[in-house]
Amino acid sequence: MLFPVVLFRVVEWLVYQLLGNSCFRAARKMRNYGFHLIKNPSFKSINHQEQHQQHQIIPPLSYPNLSKNLSLIMDRHFNTMVCDFNGTLLRSKSFFPFFMLVAFEGGSLIRAFFLLLCYPFLWVLDYDIQLRVMIFITFCGLKLKDMSCVERTVLPKFYLEEINFHVYQAMCRAKSKAVFTSVPRVMVEGFLKEYLKVDQVVGTELQTLGNYYTGLLSSSGLLVKYRSIKEYFADERPDFCIGNSTYFDQFFMSFCKEAYVVDLQEDDKTCNVAATSKIMPRDNYPKPLIFHDGRLAFLPTPSATFCMFLWLPFGILLAIFRLFVGIYLPFKLSILLGQSSGIRLRIKGSRSTLNIPCPNNVMSPRRQKGVLYVCTHRTLLDPVMLGVCLRKPLTAVTYSLSKTSEIIAPIKTVRLTRDRKIDGETMEKLLGEGDLVVCPEGTTCREPYLLRFSSLFAELADEIVPVALDTKVTMFYGTTASGLKCLDPIFFLMNPRPIYYLHVLEKVPKEMTCAGGRSCFEVANHLQRQLAHALGFECTALTRKDKYLMLAGNEGRVGP
Repeated sequence: MLFPVVLFRVVEWLVYQLLGNSCFRAARKMRNYGFHLIKNPSFKSINHQEQHQQHQIIPPLSYPNLSKNLSLIMDRHFNTMVCDFNGTLLRSKSFFPFFMLVAFEGGSLIRAFFLLLCYPFLWVLDYDIQLRVMIFITFCGLKLKDMSCVERTVLPKFYLEEINFHVYQAMCRAKSKAVFTSVPRVMVEGFLKEYLKVDQVVGTELQTLGNYYTGLLSSSGLLVKYRSIKEYFADERPDFCIGNSTYFDQFFMSFCKEAYVVDLQEDDKTCNVAATSKIMPRDNYPKPLIFHDGRLAFLPTPSATFCMFLWLPFGILLAIFRLFVGIYLPFKLSILLGQSSGIRLRIKGSRSTLNIPCPNNVMSPRRQKGVLYVCTHRTLLDPVMLGVCLRKPLTAVTYSLSKTSEIIAPIKTVRLTRDRKIDGETMEKLLGEGDLVVCPEGTTCREPYLLRFSSLFAELADEIVPVALDTKVTMFYGTTASGLKCLDPIFFLMNPRPIYYLHVLEKVPKEMTCAGGRSCFEVANHLQRQLAHALGFECTALTRKDKYLMLAGNEGRVGP
């Protein structure tokens, strides 16, 4: 029964909105501005006079610019403040990229492609109908839990990068904050309350049926900001309001005691230091952004999304080629072909660290154990890249690895069990056979932070070499917490020009190891600080469990 009901509502909406509303408006505009202009040359001036008389109903746009008067606001405090989200709190005018994020990360590639195909047709529609169409394509049949995951793990990163720093500074001066927006409330409420400490979020409500969204609006329809603010505050007017320079926000701002405008058109024309300063610096984030999920590493504007879909066929073939090169070819040839395909390696280290003699991963008679390489963890390819740069085979231990990644790995991989005694015996045995790579964080982190190091490795090794690793991507992230982990290497290798930074530090002195009298926790914390300093990162006490509980709601265990 669900499909016929939804189909009937969609057909009814299309007939009314597109044919009965938009086409009628378009025909009326053509009649007014086309035929009447030909018949009566003086019609143009008369029509402008009529429009001017109609516009006098709305108060003139005389609100001061927020950017120019920010210093006056920062010396004051307000009890209540209201603002819009799109085009005000966000520097972005269009909300299309955030619908695309939900369609791609929460829906599917097909849903995202269909939303992109419909974008050119949205130009001929009014703003309200554009929003309705994007909501329907994005949410029709989408699971509630998928939207909740995207809202919690994907959208905050892009919202923080698009926040208007001036509006945020003004917002911090208010005790009580409310946001009124016509975009769906489920897309913005979690971010606003968790990161910006907004007290009330009023937005467009969506219909649900069971555990799915229907793609249709609730009975109240699209939110009208002026009407909603009057209903919310009743007879009490807010002290302070920020709106954008669009014509319709004047109703919204006229209800408040004091109002300021964010002039989007002026910001587009000026590309100076003042406009650039509206980008919120990472140091000023209200809450550190340490964990986030999703595959897209860029804001999917229409042009950027179009380029991504054009690149996808070539990216898949390129990833297969790079995998073949890394698995089947010798180190020297794989480095040459890998760099020619666009992979950039930035290797740093002394000769003593980059040329430790061990050509076939077989120890000399004098050495009882192999070298333990302690690496920061950015992608599943970290041990592979280290082995390629050192030009020798290595063995890697990992807490969880998909069967597919284990099969295609060009180096030997061994799973750990999370049992300290068993894992210690396994690593002891592997060190007796040759050199070993371990990532004490236990999981990857995309942002410039290092998670807490496990201290197990410090109890086992005599020779420890720290390795600082970092990556830069432009299109796809090569890690995920809630998606298919077997595709992580594929997505990383699909990037046009991924960069791998690798800095092999000097071997840890004996006096700084357990053999020199240090505890295993002191050794682990020392190496964490040393690697963080080499990369310019920040140390945290967060663990693998914290990451997966936050992003995926589990402990990150991958089945055999």
